[in-house]
Amino acid sequence: MAGGPSTPALTAAVSDAGGFGFLAAGYLSAESLREAIGATRTLTSAPFGVNLFVPSAPGDPSQVADYAEALKPEAERLGVALGEARWEDDAYDAKLGVVESTHVHLVSFTFGCPASEIVERMHRVDIQVAVTVTTVLEAELAADAGTDLLIVQGTEAGGHQGSFADLSGNHCPLLTLLEQIRETTEVPMIGTGGVMTGRDAAAVLGAGAVAVQLGTALLCTPEAGTSALYREALLDGRFPERSSPAPTPDVLPVGWPTGSRSSTTGRPRRHTRRCITSLARFAPPPPRPATPACPTSGPVPAGPR
Repeated sequence: MAGGPSTPALTAAVSDAGGFGFLAAGYLSAESLREAIGATRTLTSAPFGVNLFVPSAPGDPSQVADYAEALKPEAERLGVALGEARWEDDAYDAKLGVVESTHVHLVSFTFGCPASEIVERMHRVDIQVAVTVTTVLEAELAADAGTDLLIVQGTEAGGHQGSFADLSGNHCPLLTLLEQIRETTEVPMIGTGGVMTGRDAAAVLGAGAVAVQLGTALLCTPEAGTSALYREALLDGRFPERSSPAPTPDVLPVGWPTGSRSSTTGRPRRHTRRCITSLARFAPPPPRPATPACPTSGPVPAGPR
């Protein structure tokens, strides 16, 4: 939900409705995050959380250069200049400080596992910790780091997958993944990925999750910051074509965001097929995969654009 859809109004509305709202901190400055937390607290007295991206290592410069070279003819055809590739950590340390000083109820981490020292730091100020995982190995790493909750993301999830130990793409359906992880750890699980109806939620809870997490289902709510164009595209079915075979086609309705790897981040994700996804032959290099130690993965360097 980072990059626009997440708003204080949406977070407050979810919490006031009996859920647990989250603010997406990705792409925000530390000061903007602080302001968003303050704005949310003016709208609700209910608990809410903040989601942070865990930074990755910079990509291989030679691969990034090759990617830029592959894009050059298309850029020339469109009459635009390629941007300069850059790496940044999404102000990770500064945002940790904001979360710590504002005493939010829960902080979740995506694209990586926080170091155990960071988990302990949050615990010292009574902030609970959750980590997004897409495999049994990632769940084990997060549990070893001391996380309080596992956000188990199945392959059905819209947007980017939160993988960090294996960036080849998660093809495991949510219910199966919950069952696998339940056999290896007693850390409570939150299920996410393609949960759109009450029946979906019931199935996830029946598979052992203590709660469900929604993302795509809320994109067209009045409180979301989703652009008008994106709302129209989601609702009118203008992009029914899949950009690649979906791992679980039987559970995805027509028009559901689909895809394999982002044309801008190199990470596995689902998306609607549009002009930029037709450039799949220019696939960017994926971020460096995580090693079996936390933390290792998160926002990737912004590629040429």
